[in-house]
Amino acid sequence: MEQQVTGRRAGQETGADAPGSGLTGHGRTGHDRAVSDARRRIPRTDAVLRDARLVDASARLGPGPVKAAVRQAQERARQGAVTPEQVADTAVALLPRVVGGLRPVINATGVLLHTNLGRASLSAAARQAVQDAAGPTDVELDLRTGVRAGRGRTALDALRGRVPSAAAAHVVNNGAAALVLAATALAAGREIVISRGEMVEIGDGFRLPDLLVSTGARLREVGTTNRTTVQDYADVIGPGTAFVLKIHPSNFRITGFTRAAGVGDLSALGVPVVADIGSGLLAPHALLPDEPDAETQLRYGAALVTASGDKLLGGPQCGLLLGDAELLRTLTRHPLARALRVDKLTLAALEATLTGPRTPTVAFLTADAAGLMRRAEHLAAALGAAGIEDVRAVAGTATVGGGGAPGVTLPSAALSLPEPYAAVLRTGEVPVVGRLEGGRCLLDLRAVPPGDDERLAEAVRSAAER
Repeated sequence: MEQQVTGRRAGQETGADAPGSGLTGHGRTGHDRAVSDARRRIPRTDAVLRDARLVDASARLGPGPVKAAVRQAQERARQGAVTPEQVADTAVALLPRVVGGLRPVINATGVLLHTNLGRASLSAAARQAVQDAAGPTDVELDLRTGVRAGRGRTALDALRGRVPSAAAAHVVNNGAAALVLAATALAAGREIVISRGEMVEIGDGFRLPDLLVSTGARLREVGTTNRTTVQDYADVIGPGTAFVLKIHPSNFRITGFTRAAGVGDLSALGVPVVADIGSGLLAPHALLPDEPDAETQLRYGAALVTASGDKLLGGPQCGLLLGDAELLRTLTRHPLARALRVDKLTLAALEATLTGPRTPTVAFLTADAAGLMRRAEHLAAALGAAGIEDVRAVAGTATVGGGGAPGVTLPSAALSLPEPYAAVLRTGEVPVVGRLEGGRCLLDLRAVPPGDDERLAEAVRSAAER
């Protein structure tokens, strides 16, 4: 049909004869003819895809993302933003760094274990272990005998090695799953006794009481929000009691007129005590004297300890269960255990975290404040010399985060920039997430590895240009 439209009709539809149109009834301007000619020179998709760089990218990223980048480059050429000869180069520049939607970011928030950023950063050893385990592994095979073996046995051995008081261990896919498995296997149709002051919300609207009731257990609340005694527990324990649940309020603190019963006292009441320590600290830490740890809770008499692997332990997301061998056997033989089990990659990362060098989490936690300030001053001076205005090094405080060590602050240092930098840095090629404080964008260095300082500086320079 388009071929049947006459030149005069086309001119009438586009306003070719209208005053000020820049066109005449005799045809298009020289500029329009040049644009049309340029569009005709835009290379075909299959021709662009033969570029060696895009061939390599297809092998690395898959054909879909590469074709999408080529189409974007061609569209830019149609709009006149790039020349036809620049289409291949533009497509290469538009290629994603990795397959998938998750983007690596620099955590400059000053929160060591930021839930929205995936909590703990894995160590280099754990990352290598994940890569090594990506193919076929002996996760459930004894290579010596050729018969089936216990799943993740070396990771569980490593976990027991770090917590000597644990007779047995098991791993599920997160901390909430650890509690769900314990409640389902041990308390379905029975009572769990818990203090009112420990009926917590664990994040994103998920409330612990709702989670536990969903397993078929009944909750028996005792005490008050701020004070619960051992006698409060003793008064309600009976034949229908499955266990006493002791929850560490890991994301808030209650201060003032308070009282709480400890695991040592509760373990004398004649029923199992399940202690959820939350943050995954396996042994006492000098910087976190009020944070419960698995080894101490078991020594005090807890029958079972549950915790998260991606918090203070510094490992992958998983739920840890440690304690009495008979209880753990009951849990692992329950049908739900199959649904909650972790994959080989998690087991590999966990074992490397437990047996390898210190984790980034430990490094961030123990970083020297004076050293952080020297890094901040060096970066501020370098950026100032590069022409970045209004950048300076400032002292600040960081937090543990991730549902661990509430109220604990850590001295830190940060780059201070004008507030508009925050949004620009978040959306850069290397996203940097800082925090807003006092009308300034602060890039806290405590959770930034020293090896990322140059990447951080380059991100700031790019943000200034944008």
